[in-house]
Amino acid sequence: MSKQHKPQYDPIVCKSGLKMSVQASSTHYCDPQNDTGPYTSVEVGYPTEPVPELIPFIDGMNHDFTKSVYAWVPLELVRQVIFVRGGLESGELPPHVETQIHLEKIE
Repeated sequence: MSKQHKPQYDPIVCKSGLKMSVQASSTHYCDPQNDTGPYTSVEVGYPTEPVPELIPFIDGMNHDFTKSVYAWVPLELVRQVIFVRGGLESGELPPHVETQIHLEKIE
């Protein structure tokens, strides 16, 4: 019996210092729930600081916002979170449907 490879994406780091995991696969809270995408929503986990925009997507009743998983977060919202926090410093997003927000660094 062979194990199926699930993608693991490097955590997102914003220029502001915010770091968070953004994952999508057949075992994550995402749409579509497969291993190839392109994805319209993703699972976000364990941000290094509370992200108010994500709170409506929290999985369960955990009120420790930095030790929580956020389910089916629209990828457009993730891109906006990155944008307003200075842009993408490092990390990667799962394959996604292109949207209007660009992940450019703000100088």
